[in-house]
Order: sequence, then structure tokens, then C-alpha cells
Amino acid sequence: MQPLELFAVFTEPLERTGVPYFVTGSVASLIYGEPRMTHDIDLVMTLRDADLRSFLAAFPDEDFYCPPAEVVRLELRRPSHGHFLLIHHGTGFKADVYLAGQNALHAWAFQRRTRVGEGSSAFWVAPPEYVIVRKLQYYQEGGSQKHLADIRGMLAQSGDVIDSSELSRWITALGLDATWGEVRAPDA
Repeated sequence: MQPLELFAVFTEPLERTGVPYFVTGSVASLIYGEPRMTHDIDLVMTLRDADLRSFLAAFPDEDFYCPPAEVVRLELRRPSHGHFLLIHHGTGFKADVYLAGQNALHAWAFQRRTRVGEGSSAFWVAPPEYVIVRKLQYYQEGGSQKHLADIRGMLAQSGDVIDSSELSRWITALGLDATWGEVRAPDA
């Protein structure tokens, strides 16, 4: 397992900006589930036009690939699917940045995010129910078995902290019942 401190190259600058965010995706699934290698981190954030200058300053060109301000502004205008990449030159690690926009699931997760880690390596992580729902969506879109494996690992390791009623509510609301059935199938 790789240490979570490696991803501080993205979370520490975000902490300094004060931009609300949380970690999701494979990094969150390894926190709640079973370890596996990953070279990227998925971040959901509530970035506003007013935050853009401090955000871009936190990821300087000499250390990071960060899209130009104009590109980030275009993504900010998308109601629920804004997205861009950050790449740390020194490590090659990548951050997929998803903008919260007007997405009810993102808003729900921001209210329930939790703090993990210690000291300067501490960061915000999405609730496990959110991570499972998003992995179900990614599996439905692309068919990658790694998402189902991540979900199964989370259920095995953190099943006692997962709010089953909230998870079920989001699965039904987002039409993911059949995909959830694949995860829960006895022969899976």
C-alpha cells in the first residue's frame, strides 16, 4: 500500500486555499477498503470564481500542470459536470478535479465528509456511501471491474460504518439497483 502522505502534494495546497473539497475515488476506497496501487487522486471541490486566483497560485506552473484560468472558468460554468486535471511534475501523480456544481449527491457528501490523517497530511474524505455510489456509476459507464472490487473491499472492511439506508436511497434515486445487484450477487 502506498502511504496517503504521497497525495499531500494536492491536499496541502488545497488546505491553504480554504477551498472546500473532499477526496473520493480509489484513494477513498483504499481508506475504507482494501489497499491497491493508484497514481491519481479524485477531488471534488466547490471552487468559485472568487477563489480562482488563490487556487491557481497554490498550484504554480513550475511544480504542477494546471489548466489556464480561462479553462477552469469554463468548467466552473457547467452546472454539474465541470472537470479538469492537475499533474504534479515531481511525482507524476495526477488529480482529477470534479467541480461540485449543482449536484445533489456532491452537496450531500460535503455535509458528511470526514477528516483523516494527522498534521499537515490530514485531509477531507468523502463518506463511504458516496464513494460506493460513484464507483457504481463509473462501473455502469465503463465496465471496469476494479470499481466492483473496490466496493466489495469497502463492504468487507467498513461495512459497520456504512449507512445502509442512505446508500440504498442514493442507489435507488440514481437508478443503480441493477449494478448494485451485481456487487451483491453471491457468486461475485
